[in-house]
Amino acid sequence: MYNKLILTDADGVLLDWEYAFNIWMNEKGYKLVSPLSYNVGKRYNITHEQGKDLIKYFNESASIGYLPPLRDAMHYVRKLHEECGYIFKVITSLSTHPHAVDLRKKNLNKLFGTAIDEVICLETGADKDEALAQYEGSGLLWVEDKYLNAEAGSLLGLNSIIVEHGHNMDYNSSIPLVKNWKEIYEMVRG
Repeated sequence: MYNKLILTDADGVLLDWEYAFNIWMNEKGYKLVSPLSYNVGKRYNITHEQGKDLIKYFNESASIGYLPPLRDAMHYVRKLHEECGYIFKVITSLSTHPHAVDLRKKNLNKLFGTAIDEVICLETGADKDEALAQYEGSGLLWVEDKYLNAEAGSLLGLNSIIVEHGHNMDYNSSIPLVKNWKEIYEMVRG
């Protein structure tokens, strides 16, 4: 039933959210002080609450409809779809605001075409445990950049992979850490 389905996050996996967010923050006058931090408050030397508010504001802005693909994601996701018949279900903690959801779907469709079968948008910063639970024990591939979400997938019996970023390079786990989609493509192709 699921043998040609890959579950994936969007930001930091398919899309270069960090790059676009950094440009947006710079335009708003915020200075990047800790580029390897996952926490936006630490990254910009602002409070945690300010960071959360700015992320939500960005995620619900028009900018979210124009994020560039991450590294080689567009090329290899399309190859997995066109050559191997895989489809992708995106589970993203973006926002549940209808305009943000619409912009996310349009952006993904523009970049990845018919490879993206479904997009599930959760509230900004939401955990993904519940969305992943329906695939419990399936062994499906789950591609994520946030190690807590990757671990949640592994605990549910998914085959988690973490896309490497500055904020997770030192993560020590049995979950594979990959630099790009070419590595994922080669894993899937065997």
